[in-house]
Amino acid sequence: MRAMGEGAATRTIEANGLSFEVDEYPAAGGGTERLALCLHGFPESKYSWRFQGPLLARLGWRVWAPNQRGYGASSRPKGVSAYDIDHLVADVEALIAASGARETMLVAHDWGAIVAWHCAMRKIRTLTRLVIMNVPHPVRFMEEIAVNKTQRRKSWYVAFFQLPWIPEWALGRRRAQGIADAFYNMAVDKSRFPAEVLEHYRANALIPGALTAMINWYRAARKAGRAKMAPAQNRVGVPTLVVWGEEDTALEKSLVAGTERFVDDLTVRYLPGVSHWVQQEAPETVNAMLEAWLAGGPVPEAAALKSP
Repeated sequence: MRAMGEGAATRTIEANGLSFEVDEYPAAGGGTERLALCLHGFPESKYSWRFQGPLLARLGWRVWAPNQRGYGASSRPKGVSAYDIDHLVADVEALIAASGARETMLVAHDWGAIVAWHCAMRKIRTLTRLVIMNVPHPVRFMEEIAVNKTQRRKSWYVAFFQLPWIPEWALGRRRAQGIADAFYNMAVDKSRFPAEVLEHYRANALIPGALTAMINWYRAARKAGRAKMAPAQNRVGVPTLVVWGEEDTALEKSLVAGTERFVDDLTVRYLPGVSHWVQQEAPETVNAMLEAWLAGGPVPEAAALKSP
């Protein structure tokens, strides 16, 4: 495993009327036509891709890992409506256009994966591959939450985040201890989240206005409603790899079942004993799966990748 973030340069990209702070990993050989756009989730950042960026660059992809709107030093527009899914998809389209890439792969986790699913369902230009980590197809989520009481209980925080100011206070007090707890307490292998990693995420959350912007993604989704968040035009035509940590305390494994109804070319791999933070907690396994899938060969199961 290469050092965290090795080879990355941070730059500012202007797109969709906003400024995005982006970690760029140049492709081996210097090519710019193939872009791997890595989309983080809540309450993460571009730092979440520190293990995958070097791998994808070595495999010939120019890698951009942006702080999405509201996060880090990227623009932080005010108001709930600024975080509507239409704007989030438009950000991705504009970043791709700014890159000049002719072929794009979205690699996405958590909320970033929700955005990526929507990009694929809307068939945005140049998108040829999709990698999803620990977030279900939007229709499967709506189907499951309607009948699965356990999933409804696990999704309690979505309702909590609709409250004004209280979620910001709860997560931000004691130097954003609630943010650190979200990573450390949910993780199975807690050694992957030492103090210096948790400090990065705490510092991001403590930027003035950041927590409100981050939570506004949830508020905007509730405001948008089911018809928009799980649209009728929901098929995904590009090859898709779903990687799922089985010990996810927020999302049930059963959400993955039935994804093949919506995806023409689907590969699913589960990681037993790994939490929601799959690409950070088990980067060696995730990277081996990514590399095999991109090579067009069989994608190994997690058990086959464990050290003897």
